[in-house]
Amino acid sequence: MSTAPAPRLTALDALHRSLGATMTDFAGWDMPLRYASERDEHNAVRTRAGLFDLSHMGEITVTGPQAAAFLSFALVGNIATVGVGRARYTMIVAEDGGILDDLIVYRLGETEYMVVANAGNAQLVLDTLAGRAGGFDTEVRDDRDAYALLAVQGPESPAILKSVTDADLDGLKYYAGLPGTVAGVPALIARTGYTGEDGFELFVAPGHAEQLWKALTEAGAPHGLIPCGLSCRDTLRLEAGMPLYGHELTTALTPFDAGLGRVVKFEKEGDFVGREALLAAAERAESAPPRKLVGLVAEGRRVPRAGFEVVAEGKVIGEVTSGAPSPTLGKPIAMAYVDAAYAAPGTEAVGVDIRGTHEAYEVVALPFYKRQK
Repeated sequence: MSTAPAPRLTALDALHRSLGATMTDFAGWDMPLRYASERDEHNAVRTRAGLFDLSHMGEITVTGPQAAAFLSFALVGNIATVGVGRARYTMIVAEDGGILDDLIVYRLGETEYMVVANAGNAQLVLDTLAGRAGGFDTEVRDDRDAYALLAVQGPESPAILKSVTDADLDGLKYYAGLPGTVAGVPALIARTGYTGEDGFELFVAPGHAEQLWKALTEAGAPHGLIPCGLSCRDTLRLEAGMPLYGHELTTALTPFDAGLGRVVKFEKEGDFVGREALLAAAERAESAPPRKLVGLVAEGRRVPRAGFEVVAEGKVIGEVTSGAPSPTLGKPIAMAYVDAAYAAPGTEAVGVDIRGTHEAYEVVALPFYKRQK
């Protein structure tokens, strides 16, 4: 009789437990779900700052003279146009166009890239990239054990980070990264995140993670920074209308089905995996729109969950992909794929079947929340 493998631990595991975190198994990792109040952690990120351990994410390094050409072949984006020090959101798809994962690709040097995959898909992405590398002068390397990843997110994050680094944060654009030293720790400082707020993700050696966490905690104390878990990360990304793999993105959907066809670059040089299937998906989406991803805001207090049916005029018109109470809006919200005829913002004759009761919801444009620049 086989037993499930023990969850992997991040370099900050003991520290999380010392802070009283509620831990949970997430994609094979033991991760902090919350430290105290999910609502307080959510609101801290929206109004001040939060500190996250994201070391479960999967880092894959791609190097070599043909690294850019290889990644443009293996992924849907045009990676050859990413400048050194910049990053790009993209996807990796199967031959039939189904989404295997959504990714961020950082260009670290002329011939060096770092692909960051979701924790649950990291091994699949690694294996798929390695399988597609034949014929290219490039190397695909598993660097998941080489990095810990900390994130400082929220409006106070620039001030906090400036107090512990001399890196040019003012010159660091959104979706860009630069090497630097943070609180004496060598780091890749990236202006990226998954909360809808300004913020930074810091890639460091695992042995430096605890030192950096403690330094950021001390520097952030005057700014109201608190440690934050995965639970508030989910409500933050939901308010910001950001898709989550396994919910809004699956192998059954192409980027065009998910409303993210913009990440597919047909104009790039050379062929790429899934091209023909994605061309067909683009044509289908233009001529006969599939179900569209929309936002739903509740009129009542009952919270929809993934998999709940969306109904209108006595028929099922869609399905909820993510749902939660929104601390910022003060109402339950959800993302759902619905028939195109019901996707216009302001549509009110829509309900969600919550355990046999059709709760009233209004269709709204995504995102639910957008920060003031």
